[in-house]
Amino acid sequence: MLQVSKLIPQGAGLAAALLKHANTVELDWDVRQKSRFDASDSAGRQLGIFLPRGSVARGGDVLVAHDGSLIKVWAAPQAVLKITACPEHGTPFDLIRAAYHLGNRHVPIELQPDHLKIEPDHVLMEMLRAMHLIVSEVTEPFEPENGAYATSGHGGGHHHGQPHKHDHDQDHGHGH
Repeated sequence: MLQVSKLIPQGAGLAAALLKHANTVELDWDVRQKSRFDASDSAGRQLGIFLPRGSVARGGDVLVAHDGSLIKVWAAPQAVLKITACPEHGTPFDLIRAAYHLGNRHVPIELQPDHLKIEPDHVLMEMLRAMHLIVSEVTEPFEPENGAYATSGHGGGHHHGQPHKHDHDQDHGHGH
């Protein structure tokens, strides 16, 4: 079994030619949030993944094996609920409201401009349908948002775990 203990977020700093020829591994969300698991790559090699605790592998990340080989991570299609606003009776604001309610329940959620995705849950499905949203059961890759204080280096902007400072004491001539 080939040991893997390093993850390079989105393959940062690696040449495109190296990534083009890298083997791949398709993993669903439940596996990608674990720091220790076994998998098989596209070449059929057995991988023993031992990442630092708290690591989360995202689609597009690159794993580095102990032999120096690269393995690109793909988000595997999985069962998810796709939530869209009703084109007849709703507005895009309905998705914002749904994201708020799901966030209050600490549900992993993928945010897209025209839809949301969550893992299957019949109670949440009924809640969302009661909010007049369209909820469809589909099989697609799932890339939920990081938490607001996640430090994995994904989706957190370019602040690298540093809080973003705004100076709100300045008078910008708004005349409030």
